[in-house]
Amino acid sequence: MENFEQLLEKSTKIHGHICAGQVIGVRMSMIGLREIGIDDPKAQRKDFYVLVEIDRCATDAIQTVTGCSLGKRSLKWLDYGIMAATFVNLKTGQAVRITALEESRETSKKYCPEIGDKYKQQLEAYRIMPEAELFKVQAVSVTVPEKDMPGRPMRRVQCERCGDWVQDCREVMLDGKALCKPCALGRYYEVI
Repeated sequence: MENFEQLLEKSTKIHGHICAGQVIGVRMSMIGLREIGIDDPKAQRKDFYVLVEIDRCATDAIQTVTGCSLGKRSLKWLDYGIMAATFVNLKTGQAVRITALEESRETSKKYCPEIGDKYKQQLEAYRIMPEAELFKVQAVSVTVPEKDMPGRPMRRVQCERCGDWVQDCREVMLDGKALCKPCALGRYYEVI
């Protein structure tokens, strides 16, 4: 795997700018991959799965470092609003959840007291802070449902109301009919 600075540079290009979230995401990914025994994420791309709990800058960094993505079905977004990610080795079952510590924002002051701007201070401090001061790392157990595994769709079912096709067991059975979630639970959009 490439070193921290190389990965941060790639992540910054993809994300569009450097920020503390990029540093957190790169470091989080490097730790997560190390802890689940993934040495070469490109060569081992089918061996692991990542769940992210926030849709912020760090997620772009995680995607860049790991190579996991929604389209490959190797990255799962859980809308929890927590700066955390869980890395799962699909072959061994080994998993680790890494959470960025909120108190690291305050701790960053002791690492870069000469920097007055708090965002720049955090950006620089997060690069050098010991892992234990920046993250909580927990060994966890995760069961990835078969319907969420990377690979070809398990099945495709046509919604009996609107005709859309639903993949990977995401249909909802309602009154004996297979429906897409928008028809069964409500749409985020309105057809005009």
